[in-house]
Amino acid sequence: MRQLYIGGSWTASASDEPIEVVNPATEEIIDRVPAGSPDDVESAASAARKAFPAWSETAPAERGKLLADAAELLRRRADAIATTIATDMGSPLGFALKVQTLMPAGVLASYGQLAESHPRESRVGNSLVVKEPVGVVAAITPWNYPLHQIICKVGPALAAGCTVVLKPSEVAPLAAYALAEIFHEVGLPPGVFNLVSGRGPVVGEAMAAHPEVDMISFTGSTAAGRRVASLGAESVKRVALELGGKSANVILPDADLEAAVKVGVANCFVNAGQTCSAWTRMIVHRDQYDDAVRLAVEAAAKYTVGDPFDESTRIGPLVSQVQRDRVIRFINRGQEEGARLVAGGTDRPHERGYFVEPTVFAGVESGMTIEQEEIFGPVLSLIPYTTEDKAVEIANNTRYGLAGAVWAATEERAVAVARRLRTGQVAINGGKFNPLAPFGGYKQSGVGRELGEYGLEEFLEVKSLQL
Repeated sequence: MRQLYIGGSWTASASDEPIEVVNPATEEIIDRVPAGSPDDVESAASAARKAFPAWSETAPAERGKLLADAAELLRRRADAIATTIATDMGSPLGFALKVQTLMPAGVLASYGQLAESHPRESRVGNSLVVKEPVGVVAAITPWNYPLHQIICKVGPALAAGCTVVLKPSEVAPLAAYALAEIFHEVGLPPGVFNLVSGRGPVVGEAMAAHPEVDMISFTGSTAAGRRVASLGAESVKRVALELGGKSANVILPDADLEAAVKVGVANCFVNAGQTCSAWTRMIVHRDQYDDAVRLAVEAAAKYTVGDPFDESTRIGPLVSQVQRDRVIRFINRGQEEGARLVAGGTDRPHERGYFVEPTVFAGVESGMTIEQEEIFGPVLSLIPYTTEDKAVEIANNTRYGLAGAVWAATEERAVAVARRLRTGQVAINGGKFNPLAPFGGYKQSGVGRELGEYGLEEFLEVKSLQL
């Protein structure tokens, strides 16, 4: 069984209970990590608190150099780490390399630069306004992007001068261990970064409630986010939450329908649909609805489900049996409520592994369960509308507001509609994801922003000195 990383060294957990790490494509146990305990959290938080004064006073250029070195080592090990992610999480290998590993390396490198370049002082009248690190950060991360979501928190926290205690998801924890090894090798000072594996109700809650933790940065379900925020509120901790989504892909009548549907299906199915910002609702004008359904079905048929290491695979397994069962329940619920299954369904495409076929629902009405709830699987709902105002109303009519898309004949028209969407990011006519732009949500999709300078600001306190 692996160990924890606390105070600059690999340390046995106070708990002797293991958590089995399962390959979701084969259902085989591939590793074991500790089911950490509150005592482990105590040790890690104490190490982080002890390291904070020196790290916060370290020259920004020196902090940036360490992060840049870690990013470079991450790039050099990208093939091995991508293989790890494809094995313990199930992403197809090409996606695991490009998006799950190399993109986080780029984000980490960007924080190496921002550590030094981001302004920390300004003048307002007779005041000098300074920005200082918030302190010890508890980072709690999910399994769907098991390295990227860590980097989105740890990168800016370290760049800001904070120290970190990380709890990766116990479902897919191995990329976090690879990152800890990298930080150790580049010479990150002891206690600046600590890793405690374990389950959310034990380790995560202990971190959120710990008196030595100044800030919690959490990514996961909205329900779990509410619990983390309530624990943090007891000691008035700063809380950043990146939660669920039910993002709308609004296709206006003058848009290129074929392109909008093709890209929309791809966005919904990427990472087997296990993406919080996925455009899972395709909102199409009633006059074009039948054509959009046909195009979506044709596109879905091209998504081969299979072994993450097979080059022909476009959709790997869901991460666990629990997750597969959850998605199947939603597919059944969609049919029970009257939606029309036009692609995919509940059949197992392979005898072993937690696979789900790419699934498309037509006849979906605003308010149906599959239109309102985050499914977190390869399930797309097509909803018709009659007017632009109605399309905006449908898009905004969920408790979430994380991402979305608008397609139109002109950028100007698409932007005008995008401004009306209550959501944190909107892709215009297929605009590409920008890892330096702010990422985060409105409503119950979260609090705060990640990535770029906006992500760094989350980990800084503001002080004014009246001169």
